Amino acid sequence: MIIVLVEANADGLTLFSREALTFARALGDRAGHAVQAVVFDEPTDAIRQQLGEQGVALAHHPDDPRLSDYAGASWAAAAVDVVRSSAAEIVLASGTPRGNEILAHIAARLDVRMAANVVQVESTDPLVVTRQVVGGAALEDMRLDDPIAVLSVAGHACDPQAASVAMTTEVATVSPTLDERDLVTRVMQVEQTQAEDTSALTGARVVVGAGRGAGGAEGFTDLLELTELLGGALGVSRVVTSLGWRPHSEQVGQTGSRIAPDLYIPCGISGAIQHWAGCQSAKTILAINTDPEAPMVTRAHYAVIGDLHEVVPAINKELRSRRTG
Repeated sequence: MIIVLVEANADGLTLFSREALTFARALGDRAGHAVQAVVFDEPTDAIRQQLGEQGVALAHHPDDPRLSDYAGASWAAAAVDVVRSSAAEIVLASGTPRGNEILAHIAARLDVRMAANVVQVESTDPLVVTRQVVGGAALEDMRLDDPIAVLSVAGHACDPQAASVAMTTEVATVSPTLDERDLVTRVMQVEQTQAEDTSALTGARVVVGAGRGAGGAEGFTDLLELTELLGGALGVSRVVTSLGWRPHSEQVGQTGSRIAPDLYIPCGISGAIQHWAGCQSAKTILAINTDPEAPMVTRAHYAVIGDLHEVVPAINKELRSRRTG
């Protein structure tokens, strides 16, 4: 049995949780395990439908008013109850801050190892996984031969795909055993601002990147036009946000968003390891840079050597002419 801890928002399951369920289903098909879920949020019709689309026949919902406020230790305690009662052999979640925290608590309670940010399964007997380390700059193979394997799935390790056969998901209410000590540290209030909404960036199929080469806050006009022409989103390097040229919500990298667009166009970005950690999952990278030896250029699938303030306007002109022509 594989147990997947899922996260939800107003629209249902998050993108990362749908990715984790797809990953778990593929692993289950290879290892001969069924997939069940643990849902801490209220299992709405939208959540149940999306779980069914992912081939999940049974979802466990820990029901205790003390779980309404997020607390990593108490949520982990509730999940461990489900893991033990279902005789699960694998527990996984998406590699979000919350997913990694809960899994770390679970691994400690089960006295097993945890593999964070897994991108691939090498073998199932024994279970060997490949995971991102050093901020995504390197890959490591890790053997999980404990009685219960605990792992988180790196963001965009796979595309979320519906199961070939949809299920009608049954929700089983669970009464967890909680210790008051596990409730000492918990989230009491969450405040979100529109400026920190990164959904447009992380979900974009095309991302235009901008770095120090933009030259200043006024140097984004052509880049924003290219973004609009391509129907994409703007992503920037850390130096851009540190200098106050663009908001942090647009930052790509180890301390920003991790993206996996079909096309990433980094303009004037040298490609420091921290930025590469956030964009390496892009399917195609077209770099625009004056330095042919820049790390981003050498790692890109394609590159244009030149000043972005000359190259980008030329691309925009061509795109406009093709639209009108």
